[in-house]
Amino acid sequence: MTGGAGFIGSHLVDALVARGDEVVVVDNLSSGKREFVNERATFVEADVRDGLDADGADVVFHLAAQADVQTSVRRPDYDADVNVVGTVKVAEAARAAGAQIVFTSTGGAIYGECEAPAREDAPLRPLSPYGIAKLCGEAYLLGWNRIYGLGHVVLRLANVYGPRQDSSLEGGVVSIFLERLARGEPTTIFGDGLQERDFVAVADVVSALLAATGQRGGVFNVGTGRATSVLDLHRACRAVAASDAEPQFDAPRLGDLRRSVLDVGLAARGLDWRPTVSLDDGLRRTWEWVSASLPV
Repeated sequence: MTGGAGFIGSHLVDALVARGDEVVVVDNLSSGKREFVNERATFVEADVRDGLDADGADVVFHLAAQADVQTSVRRPDYDADVNVVGTVKVAEAARAAGAQIVFTSTGGAIYGECEAPAREDAPLRPLSPYGIAKLCGEAYLLGWNRIYGLGHVVLRLANVYGPRQDSSLEGGVVSIFLERLARGEPTTIFGDGLQERDFVAVADVVSALLAATGQRGGVFNVGTGRATSVLDLHRACRAVAASDAEPQFDAPRLGDLRRSVLDVGLAARGLDWRPTVSLDDGLRRTWEWVSASLPV
């Protein structure tokens, strides 16, 4: 697994180890944390851009990525190096090993503005270098399916949140809000707060990743299909944190979408997968982790 020391990857490693799988984690620790890696997994500190040894693997979960939209705007060359070149290196390693790839792509950043929940056949109109690079990664993997008769699967994720999420990345708005509320620090909403997102719990994403293994190719959205405004999210975070702190507001940021929601009907039909964690329950689990992680 690439990126297995990261937020989503470490939860997936735990699930794979728990069911008895042999797991090798490859991570350069640029954003992942060594302490997140399950002690029963084998850890290799390496960068996917330098190549990958996947010999003996049945499945390669490719989660390593530059996942910050604003970083991609400032450094599109770096973003493409990690998310495009890195993905090609993983694709070639998996092909040499005869392994299937399950790739975590992005929903909102690829579809662009969504008037209605976006289906997998919706127009692809990325509005950030990050979305463009992820779309390129998808194209390589699906192209490898056509050229070499492979069965790589792409999962387009909505806004994932949960325990272990890095609050230093702008995509981790839930962890940003909860950590700052826990510290008694001000929270900031960029724009008017009426922008809407599809927030999906990391536990549901892990179950989708597991369901994707063994499929013969395809692209599937992984989200909830429900829109939540950033203002409503902030209110829900305040409730779980028992805080009455109001947010500050700042100017909208380049690359931010107004509305991003995914239609997950295809995943229900094709993967027999459905989200099960409510936003309130997911926020409670995240708050418990944030509270336990902060210094006393």
